[in-house]
Amino acid sequence: MNKEEAATLLRKSEVAPSEDAFWTEFKRVGSMAAPMVVVNMSLFLLEVVSLMMVGHLGILVSFSGVAIATSFSEATGFCVLLGMVGALETLCGQTYGAEEFGEMGNYTCCAMLTLLLVSLPISLLWMFTDKILLLFGQDPEISHAAREYCISLIPALYGFAVLQCQIRYFQTQSMTSPMVFSSVAVLCLHVPICWVLVFKLGLGHVGAAYAIAISYWLIAIGLGIYMKYSPACEKTKIVFSVKALLSIPEFCKFAIPSGLMFCFETWSFDLLTLLAGLLPNPQLQTSVLLICLNTTALHFFIPYAVGACASTRISNELGAGNPKAAKGTVRVVLILGIVDAVVVSTLLLCCRHILGYAYSNNKEVVDYVAEMIPIICASVSADSILGALAGIARGGGFQQIGAYVNLGAYYLVGVPLALLLGFVLHFNARGFWMGSLTGSILQVIILALVVTVLTDWQKEVCFQFQVIVNWNYEHLMILT
Repeated sequence: MNKEEAATLLRKSEVAPSEDAFWTEFKRVGSMAAPMVVVNMSLFLLEVVSLMMVGHLGILVSFSGVAIATSFSEATGFCVLLGMVGALETLCGQTYGAEEFGEMGNYTCCAMLTLLLVSLPISLLWMFTDKILLLFGQDPEISHAAREYCISLIPALYGFAVLQCQIRYFQTQSMTSPMVFSSVAVLCLHVPICWVLVFKLGLGHVGAAYAIAISYWLIAIGLGIYMKYSPACEKTKIVFSVKALLSIPEFCKFAIPSGLMFCFETWSFDLLTLLAGLLPNPQLQTSVLLICLNTTALHFFIPYAVGACASTRISNELGAGNPKAAKGTVRVVLILGIVDAVVVSTLLLCCRHILGYAYSNNKEVVDYVAEMIPIICASVSADSILGALAGIARGGGFQQIGAYVNLGAYYLVGVPLALLLGFVLHFNARGFWMGSLTGSILQVIILALVVTVLTDWQKEVCFQFQVIVNWNYEHLMILT
């Protein structure tokens, strides 16, 4: 790339930082974040509705099996796919910003193929769910119910793989309406579908898994029809081709570290939840830890949506050659993260003595949760900023750095400290959470330094432009 090309690239639609530019970007991010919260919450509620239906069967073994199977399937399957698909936020976002519309379809197609292939070994793993759970000392009947649920959930895994690729395809083009309409509509249909399968057809917990699969595929089919016939998707149409297959190595270069970045954090919490059963009075410790996890999980939809918008805006601006606009987006999403942290933490502190009653009537549990609230507030604050920083990292293509940061923060610092505080110093569940929180804070500090201090956004624009030019040239030579 010569100097004239670079200069033209950097001048293209570049926006000077000003108060007007800040509020314009604030409105853009806000208008994207709100619909993404709705989409992610709707998908989350599909599993919640199925779990509630099984709970009303009145069969404790089935309910316990589904609860364990849900955690197992999330850790070994859905989280892996959800992490890997973050690569599309980088690739599709930057190619869309660079107006390389045809490449968006290629990247989305290759992502679908890759995630479907990854789903094959995950499916095989789920067939041995009972044997794996028995290794961890779980009850044989519960393990058998969990295996039945996981096997019935396999079709949902493939639907989830396709659906998440479609979501990133629309997200990176700032097209949120199709996702909101389809996810909310199918959520409304999911309730009667699940009821019919679980109760009317007598399939029990197996029917609840089938209902999730049907709902995922209904959303995916609906979005697929919109892609095919909507004029808005004409330029970025997904077509299976040799170029899509050739894009798989490029996709994996971002998908593997992106998956590790997401899974390292999720697995650390799953590990601590599992180890909580070894603490004194495990019923109390595990219950409180699960309440804390559910509370932070419900809140995480907000920072995750903000992060998704950050990755879209930053990748679009980098692809379009606007380093100042990308830097402006970083400022906006970090401020949003801080505001979210302050608001949610204040609400939790005000409700600290009643929050526990939402989950249990046991006074000991409620009081323990009230003691944990200040730590939860700190964790929520870290999550608010982490969601924004993770989105910035995906948008800028820094997934490999993020994976290393997560590995070090959680497994070299957070988990060992949690074990020390929980088992050795006898802080129990409070110690577990404090250790995990330390890892999150360390992650915030390192990622904040990387994306706000050490990143030269102007160089990133030049680098991404050169990558696109080289990629097009290499694949043109292969195809000819």
